Amino acid sequence: MNIDKYPSRLLENAVNEFSKLPGIGRKSALRLVLHLLRQNPEQVEAFGHSLIQLRKEIKHCKVCHNISDSDICQICSNPAKNNSVVCVVENIRDVMSIENTQQYNGLYHVLGGIISPMDGIGPSDLEIESLVKRVEKGEIVEVILALSTTMEGDTTNFYIFRKLKDFEVKLTTLARGVSIGDELEYTDEITLGRSLLHRVPYESSVGR
Repeated sequence: MNIDKYPSRLLENAVNEFSKLPGIGRKSALRLVLHLLRQNPEQVEAFGHSLIQLRKEIKHCKVCHNISDSDICQICSNPAKNNSVVCVVENIRDVMSIENTQQYNGLYHVLGGIISPMDGIGPSDLEIESLVKRVEKGEIVEVILALSTTMEGDTTNFYIFRKLKDFEVKLTTLARGVSIGDELEYTDEITLGRSLLHRVPYESSVGR
């Protein structure tokens, strides 16, 4: 069947919506929609309800800006976590990647992106000032800059370093077990875990 000619407007509308998802072309979208049509109505309703509920009820932690079901996320509210160490990451996927290493027991600060002039993203578009305010309280002894080792990631790291360098806080970054140009979510857990354990002072990493 030519996927540009659909036997049903409803089918075409569903395919159009699925094809808006990242990495989903129209052929893949059609395959997914046809799969849903083969499921019981109850299963499809549960699938749709979970997405609607996610969008309506999801929150961002008031402390670290991670995605959460409540005002304070499970990580920030966990008494077993070391609240004197904060790991700065780009997004929730990086939090999940680091948590999966089981090599880090501190808290996080999710920026919501990285500085990228080409994409129109500046420091004011990110959660950088809220990080500064957390450090100002004096309870944090170490900030780990764990952004992707891309040009944009390095630019963001340097900007944060300049904002925090006058505070009594240790600034570190991942050891270069994470290759230059890599994004954290695509780094294997062993490499990422070692990079966390062998992190280095930020100033000594500049220019390497």
